[in-house]
Amino acid sequence: MPRIVSRIKKYKPVTPGRRTYEVLYDKEISREKPYKPLLEPLRKSGGRNNRGRITAPRRGGGEKRHYRIIDFKRNDKIGIAANVKSIQYDPNRTANIALVCYYDGEYRYILAPDGLKKGEVVTAGPDAPLRVGNALPLARIPVGIEIHNLQMFPATRGRMVRSAGSSAQILAKEGEQAFVKLPSGEVRLFNTSCYATIGRVSNPEHSKVSLGKAGRKRHMGRRPRTRAVAMNPVDHPMGGGEGKASGGRPPCSRKGLPAKGKKTRNRKKASNRLIVKRRK
Repeated sequence: MPRIVSRIKKYKPVTPGRRTYEVLYDKEISREKPYKPLLEPLRKSGGRNNRGRITAPRRGGGEKRHYRIIDFKRNDKIGIAANVKSIQYDPNRTANIALVCYYDGEYRYILAPDGLKKGEVVTAGPDAPLRVGNALPLARIPVGIEIHNLQMFPATRGRMVRSAGSSAQILAKEGEQAFVKLPSGEVRLFNTSCYATIGRVSNPEHSKVSLGKAGRKRHMGRRPRTRAVAMNPVDHPMGGGEGKASGGRPPCSRKGLPAKGKKTRNRKKASNRLIVKRRK
């Protein structure tokens, strides 16, 4: 059995903030600058709408970023192999990304699966080999293999299973339908023409990292949170009361919508017929 090596780097507790400070250290991640033609400006809203009112609380500030244009579709380059030039950090998502150069000379970013290394070759298409990083239709992927970047409908971009360390699994196939178990535990039907990428998404230890201090969260663009029961009634439905009152009403959002476990999914939603088993 292979030895699992942790990539979490810890520091000596020379200050209170350093005591629990942890970072992910991966030798595969390149230190080179991102590929400029695949960058777009990313303007921050600070959680405000066009009237300047806060509509998404606890957002604002943070480091300036450029958006990396990711190729989630992959099936418009069928049969053209690509060489992995580098594995890079992406500040806009939890997973790492891979810069690939297709044999026709075009560069693109793709989601980097766990285990993909610089210099390897990836390709997409129904005849692609079953190798980590290759994209194939569900009809050509055997049952039980880990997949990610899954399309919800054929000829669209991959929308599901894209966060760090996540993977889905094909349980069975029946005609043109495939039963896929998602990371949440939900079993859902997908058309076998939908494309998915072989392997698990990179950066699986992302959720285990301790930020160590509040300032690091501020660098990510997250502001402090004020508890609802500590607000005034004009600010939140659960606010107000004398002393340490706990709201006096069921948990809800600022708009009064039920929260903390209350099911809010529309019972008449069209995609309900595709769900075979609900998530836990």
